[in-house]
Amino acid sequence: MKRRLYFLFPHADQASTVVHELEQTGIGRSDIHALCRDEQALGDLPAATAHQRNDDGKRLEQFAWNANLGISFVALGGLLWSVGAGSLLWGVLCLAIMALTFFFGGWFTLHVPNVHLDEFRDALSHREILLMVDVPLHRVSEIEERVHTRHPEAAVGGVGWTPGHLGI
Repeated sequence: MKRRLYFLFPHADQASTVVHELEQTGIGRSDIHALCRDEQALGDLPAATAHQRNDDGKRLEQFAWNANLGISFVALGGLLWSVGAGSLLWGVLCLAIMALTFFFGGWFTLHVPNVHLDEFRDALSHREILLMVDVPLHRVSEIEERVHTRHPEAAVGGVGWTPGHLGI
C-alpha cells in the first residue's frame, strides 16, 4: 500500500515544475495525479482519473468500516443466541470474531492516515491545483521535505493511503 501526498499550488506552472522534479527523483508520471476545477487549466499535468476525482478511496474505506461493524453486530447476535441455547463453542467463536473486528477496526483508525478530497473543495473552487503523489512509505518524509523546501508556495495538504494497484 502506498501513501498519497497532497500538495496545493496556486498556479499550474508551479505544479508542472514540481512534477518535473519528482520525475527526476524516480517518481513515475503514473504516480502523480493533478486535479483542479477546470480541466483545461491542467495543461501538461497528469490528470487525475475519474476514480480519483470521485474519491473512490473514501467509498472503499466506508465500505470496509461498515462491513466491519456489520460483522461485529452479527457476531453479537450469535453470542446472544449461543447464551440462550447454552452453546459454549458458538459463544467463544462469536467472542473471537467480535474481538478481531474490534482489533482490526482500531488498527485501521490508528495506523492508516486518512485524507480525502472533501478537505480540498474550497481550494479547488478557487482554481488552485491539487497534486496527489503516490509514494512508498519510506519516501514520504523525503518527498514532503523536498517539495516544501524548494517550493514554499506549495501548501502541504497531508498524507493519505492508496491501494495503488486498484487505480483509486
